[in-house]
Amino acid sequence: MATQRFLLDAKVNTERPEPVRRALVEILGEAAVEPGGTPSEFIVRKETQGENAKALNRDLLSALRRVEKRTRLRSEWKAQDGTVYRFFDYVLKKTTEG
Repeated sequence: MATQRFLLDAKVNTERPEPVRRALVEILGEAAVEPGGTPSEFIVRKETQGENAKALNRDLLSALRRVEKRTRLRSEWKAQDGTVYRFFDYVLKKTTEG
């Protein structure tokens, strides 16, 4: 399958913010990670590429859960064609055609 471009917009909640923040910065870069509304929350925005939104979401959450098992990810992946995929953790909750 061909690589697609996605715009990631996500909220990460964790009980161990510092190690998870370090992992986010390592995976996505410093510019993609902002503090959220609470000390245990991060807002993530990044343009990325991958096979599909499900694989990108799974890879990101799996990497974060290796650092802290109870990390939660609410993410929205917008494809080039305008299709938006919304996930809660590993579960695809909604797809909106673009």
